[in-house]
Amino acid sequence: MGQTSLQWLIFLTSLLSSTTNQASLTVSPSRSQMFEGQSVSLSCEEDDSSAGWTLRRNTTGDTGTRKCDDWGGKSAGSSCIIDYIDPGDSGLYWCESTEGATSNSISITVTGGPVILQSPVLPVMEGEDLTLTCKTKTSSNLPAGFYKDGSFIRTEPAGHMTIHHVSRSDEGLYKCHISSVGESPPSWVSVTGEEVTFDFRSSFIQIFT
Repeated sequence: MGQTSLQWLIFLTSLLSSTTNQASLTVSPSRSQMFEGQSVSLSCEEDDSSAGWTLRRNTTGDTGTRKCDDWGGKSAGSSCIIDYIDPGDSGLYWCESTEGATSNSISITVTGGPVILQSPVLPVMEGEDLTLTCKTKTSSNLPAGFYKDGSFIRTEPAGHMTIHHVSRSDEGLYKCHISSVGESPPSWVSVTGEEVTFDFRSSFIQIFT
């Protein structure tokens, strides 16, 4: 085998290794803002349980420990259940393997206020529709004003705002306001381009056969 072929073999082997033992973090209920006192479940959805994925976080309420049991959650395999979430639980959450690999991260905001903005916890794909919902603890159908980066967008009579066929220009910091009730905390909404996938295994076979 020539030097060039050997280099390709090493390169593709490393790529094949990097595509295994992956995990993604999911949260239920699936939203980036929570009311204080809610029960929340976070799970590391893993391709290979032998990788030993553990939920980690970085929040203002931490004192140096970042595992589920350390912050008062209940571990259930690769999941963590927080029975009573409070503002100190606001922060960044992710999954980490025993080898140091990390998953996607999710930002969670917990408020003791009367209003939250329901927005996607994961980036929205370009071209898809984005729906934002302004709600209180008892209702999600009240008239609400929506804001992006501090600028007023419009008022929706039922508290739901949909942006059709989002683009990168729709990325930003959103919040909402319900008259006589209050305002939600802001949440960042990310917009991502179409994912491009490559079949490494197929290419590996074609190059070395």
